Amino acid sequence: MYKNELNELIGLSRADIAAITPGMTDLEKYDDLIAVVKGASRINLQQAQLKLQIEKLGGVAVKIARLVPSLAAIL
Repeated sequence: MYKNELNELIGLSRADIAAITPGMTDLEKYDDLIAVVKGASRINLQQAQLKLQIEKLGGVAVKIARLVPSLAAIL
């Protein structure tokens, strides 16, 4: 269900992600975000529920998600 979103997330460069916050936190949140979107796709999670799960990951994950236009529209 969220195949395009996953492809766009995976296509982000390390520079894109590192620009959000310095350090390893952003890369850890990036990995967490990918896991959440993969899980949402696997169980056909509704957009509102995906939004809540992304928001639970915190501000860094939300900022990363907003780099993907289709996820930004959900948020």
